Amino acid sequence: MSSEDLTAPLGMGKRRLVRLPFGLIGAGILSVVVTTTLIWVAVVDDPVGGEPVAVLPLDAVVEGVTSQDIEVVEIRPGIGDDLGPNLRPETSNDLLGPRYEMVMRPDGLGPEAPVTGLSVNPDTRVSERSELGFLPKISEAGVRPLDAYSRPILREFTSIPKIAVIVTGLGLSETGTRNAIGSLPSDVTFALAPYGEELDLYMKQARMEGHELLLQLPLEPFDFPDNDPGPHTLLVSLKPDKMVDRLIYLLTRATNYVGVINEMGARFTSTKPSVQFLMEKLKGRGLMFVDNGTSSRSIAAEVAEETRLPFSGVDVVLDEVPREDDIDAKLLQLESIARARGVAVAAGSALPVTVRQLEKWTRDLEQRGLQLVPVSATIDR
Repeated sequence: MSSEDLTAPLGMGKRRLVRLPFGLIGAGILSVVVTTTLIWVAVVDDPVGGEPVAVLPLDAVVEGVTSQDIEVVEIRPGIGDDLGPNLRPETSNDLLGPRYEMVMRPDGLGPEAPVTGLSVNPDTRVSERSELGFLPKISEAGVRPLDAYSRPILREFTSIPKIAVIVTGLGLSETGTRNAIGSLPSDVTFALAPYGEELDLYMKQARMEGHELLLQLPLEPFDFPDNDPGPHTLLVSLKPDKMVDRLIYLLTRATNYVGVINEMGARFTSTKPSVQFLMEKLKGRGLMFVDNGTSSRSIAAEVAEETRLPFSGVDVVLDEVPREDDIDAKLLQLESIARARGVAVAAGSALPVTVRQLEKWTRDLEQRGLQLVPVSATIDR
């Protein structure tokens, strides 16, 4: 008996603590887990644990390409009856976008060859002379200006989000126009201002660099005439013959464009009879219509669908606030829309700050998994 036992109160002997070997227990559990995992990998054919795997036979061999160079960007399930409605047209007859095989390239190459430049002279198949200049038309063979003047897409992968950027106001400022043409990549679409100077010269310079073109169409805003887009603005109050006269004047201001984009026009694009009349005329000329995205009351998309007019709409206006930080924020928004929907369209003016931020933004666009396309490539989205 120890001295501590003698000094302890009666009935209160010293308690003995039982210490468990927790370290040994933990090591044992860990060894069991590791051993089980090794046995599973050695015995089971599929060590990835049931993750989806697709095995594709490759019939062709490409020199210089190894398995490490191949990456799955995205796998999308087919759209069937059990998965909801098909969001894309079923056949080529339903597609309204450009037919690249109709493009007559200055280099004489086919639509699959790299694009170094586009034609600068009016295509006689899709143009007719008038007292005011060349007017777009559909040829007897069914070729549209949208077909003849489009910029072919060389790498159209369905799984890669696509972005079209339209820079408007070309011709209003010589410095701004030359800066835009000289700074931005050829997949950026330019919109010519009908009241600009030297439009034929800038059209040729832009097309030689490979840019697709639109023509800006001044339409009536709600606060007209306090806010007046110009002397040939299309107004909802115009009679049909007057509307046609003004439209013809505007369409002859330039050539080699695939369609039009509205300048202002909140009132016009919310008035169905006027929008419908305009779109029927544009369809008869083989052109597309782009809604500039500045009016939430626009019914242009709805009427374009009814009339089967090739259409695209701007999702993001880049320089409502022409500051670097605000433009960068809009570009991030544009990327998010493209990743969510597959396609997104932006528009901005040829201001130096807008062109500068766009030039920076496009430098590593492909590395970020996005493809820059001309606006005509967004029609069948």
